[in-house]
Amino acid sequence: MKKNFLVLAGLLVIGHLTAQDKALLTGTVTDALSSQSVDLVTVYVKGTNNATETSDKGIWRLEVPANQRIVLVFSRIGYKESTVDVEPLPKGAKQQIDIAMPPADAMVEVEVRESRIEQGGMIREKTDELKLLPTTTGNLESMLPHLALGTSSGSGGELTSQYNVRGGNYDENLVYVNDFEIYRPQLIRAGQQEGLTFPNIDLVQSLTFSSGGFEARYGDKQSSVLDIHYKRPEKFAGSAAASLLGGSAHLEGAYQLGKTKYQKLRYLVGARYKTTSYLLGSLDVTGEYAPNFTDVQGYLTYDLNRNWQLGLIGNYNRSEFFFKPDERRTAFGLVNYALELFSVFEGQEVDDFTTSMVGTSLTYLPEREKNPLFVKFLASTYRSDENERFDIIGRYSLRQIESGLGSDNFGEVVAELGAGTQHQYVRNFLEAQVSNVEVKGGIEFKVSPKRRSVERWAVGNHSTP
Repeated sequence: MKKNFLVLAGLLVIGHLTAQDKALLTGTVTDALSSQSVDLVTVYVKGTNNATETSDKGIWRLEVPANQRIVLVFSRIGYKESTVDVEPLPKGAKQQIDIAMPPADAMVEVEVRESRIEQGGMIREKTDELKLLPTTTGNLESMLPHLALGTSSGSGGELTSQYNVRGGNYDENLVYVNDFEIYRPQLIRAGQQEGLTFPNIDLVQSLTFSSGGFEARYGDKQSSVLDIHYKRPEKFAGSAAASLLGGSAHLEGAYQLGKTKYQKLRYLVGARYKTTSYLLGSLDVTGEYAPNFTDVQGYLTYDLNRNWQLGLIGNYNRSEFFFKPDERRTAFGLVNYALELFSVFEGQEVDDFTTSMVGTSLTYLPEREKNPLFVKFLASTYRSDENERFDIIGRYSLRQIESGLGSDNFGEVVAELGAGTQHQYVRNFLEAQVSNVEVKGGIEFKVSPKRRSVERWAVGNHSTP
């Protein structure tokens, strides 16, 4: 009996270890010409007998070995055989691959429509296609509701890039850029005052987002985490864009400064400008709108040698909002009883928000086979200067409007039902500074020839003088 128990325990342990060495591939297969789902497609790993078939809706699911580069083959009678190269996936990771297969007699190529990696509750995306999504804010965060379930836009309308995750507040979302935690204490009253957020999509290489259940290495138990990695350029490149809502430009490149190939200086510099005066001019409240938002940032890295890298990140963000209201007309009521709220304003609103951030990092990342230890030292400081000045008097009246189509006074005021005055006076001034020092590290263990385990740790300190 004892012997049988030991055998059973051994089988369970082996099964557990085997399951941990797997990654999961899923996706759909469609016809490249008709976009209809294709069933009974054989999906297998080339050179193995690991295979599956698509369902009547073209959906497939296949477990593959983790940490191995594989070639995925799609085969079906009447269609051209298609292959997809799959990069090595960490254990437990999930990747979605959607492809469109061309019929055997069609002159089209196989098309991989989507490839998304999910690991530990995280969704990893490249930003090339995200740049094509239309947005009025020009901010990366406004695109997150298109990526993850449970994520919705803030209450400021289409002019805001604030987002909520499962009912959490906008300030309950963690944001990291190249391991630097980005602080966002700025509180905007409405979307029209909101400027440019920190992440510059022209500089982003990839992003990872989780709307809950993310890894413990991100620290606080908040609603979500957005982890952004900027580019690591190897040659000179740049871009520029302009529209009636603003413009952007960036430069990137690398220089060989030392005698060895590792001693390289890499730079990323980006500038953005946004104005929403054309959009604000279409609001119910007419008047003079003058919003101007500017952001400049850069990221420099220098490889001291094969194992050590020095990094420097800086950002300057300036948001100015001037508003001098004139009048507002709002109609409501019924077809036979139309009302209008008419307001006349005096005064103005002047806001300005200036934020700046600078950070430095020192990374020790040796060759993995020789030394499994890696360490990163981070130090950063963030400063915010916010000023809000309101002094607006509004005189309003509630009127009844003639709604009879046959009346000579159609659309005119026939009675004034009430009147009143509202005075909005605000003086808010805030200066905030947040400094952060942190050490992150980890060590990688080789459990078996095909399986590795990584243990991470971090120690940090935050100060707000």
